[in-house]
Amino acid sequence: MRVTFNANGREVEADDVWEGESLLFMLRERLGLPGSKNACEQGECGSCTVYLDGAPVCSCLVAAGQVQDREVRTVEGLADENGLDPVQQAFVDAGAVQCGFCTPGLLVQTHDLLEREPQPSDSDIREALSGNLCRCTGYEKIMDAVRLASARKCHQSEVSQ
Repeated sequence: MRVTFNANGREVEADDVWEGESLLFMLRERLGLPGSKNACEQGECGSCTVYLDGAPVCSCLVAAGQVQDREVRTVEGLADENGLDPVQQAFVDAGAVQCGFCTPGLLVQTHDLLEREPQPSDSDIREALSGNLCRCTGYEKIMDAVRLASARKCHQSEVSQ
């Protein structure tokens, strides 16, 4: 089957999509968007998190055919022509990127959190990221990165007012 949808702001088509194919497979293997990672294939680790119609989902659990005529935004779609998204830059600056396998999902979840709650408490951050597993860190640098992104976002809002 052919699947047509919006990926990171542009219309794309994927041909010969098979019935059981996941959105994750389609993004990585058919469309050349390797940012989302394939780790557990059970929706437990969060490494494959993308936005689907504005809501974060584990792309390993979404059938490719379900995205027909819908909008998908991957970690690659967070950046724009001006460079990295502030969340992405905060992760780099805080040293929260280690092996990088969990990072795409953490970035999408953090981006979503800060869109909903620009000044989250540590409890809010832990809750928002609870579905994302990292095997490299004790999560402190990840927490630092979310706090840094939040502070920068709030500062940016103050400056633009």
